[in-house]
Amino acid sequence: MNDQSGTAQLRFLEETAIRLRQNGFTVEPIEDHHLPVRWEKGRLCRVSGKGSVLYRQECVDSVRAQDALQTVIDTAKMTTEYMAILETATLLKAGGLTGDYRVLADFSSAVLAGHPTERGVQFVTWEWDFDRKGVHHGHYFQDDYEAAKRDFTVRSGLVPKDALFEPEQLAEIYRALRLVREQDESLSFGRDQELAELMEQVGKSLPEAALRQRDAPEQIGMTMK
Repeated sequence: MNDQSGTAQLRFLEETAIRLRQNGFTVEPIEDHHLPVRWEKGRLCRVSGKGSVLYRQECVDSVRAQDALQTVIDTAKMTTEYMAILETATLLKAGGLTGDYRVLADFSSAVLAGHPTERGVQFVTWEWDFDRKGVHHGHYFQDDYEAAKRDFTVRSGLVPKDALFEPEQLAEIYRALRLVREQDESLSFGRDQELAELMEQVGKSLPEAALRQRDAPEQIGMTMK
């Protein structure tokens, strides 16, 4: 591992630790480019500097533990995404703007920026002035990366506002689909599978904190220790 890669991994793990603490987890000191994560009374898993989540099966032997593990996986995945962009992002240059704001996305009349702080990366969207030398009407999202991305897609015109569901609406759709699968005894196997796939698709669109009651997560993307 070269020094640059090792430093980037440490920055990722430090940011992940901040996010996990915000979600109620306890993290131990980083060791050998891994972040140990505790939940309730014991160790739940470890997050590697490359974003993998490693765990022992006996540590996730209940639905609550599996749900907690899924939150760690979601957090690591989200943090990996924006920290990778930040590594090569350029400084946002705009008249009257001071501070370390880095361009995460820039399209049409809108720009999405990340602002590294001691409390974790903060996110904001702006609209460019007509000459693209300044910005105005900032929408600040603190640590909510998913909300900032949704706002950017609308402000930039990439997606019409009416085409986006709010997280609460997606959560209701998810719960309604689950209710149908649990209570409709007339569902054929094929139809049940279609609804299961739709639930999975809706679930992937939900911010990590928007849906707490979900089916036991599949272990796709997890690395067994």
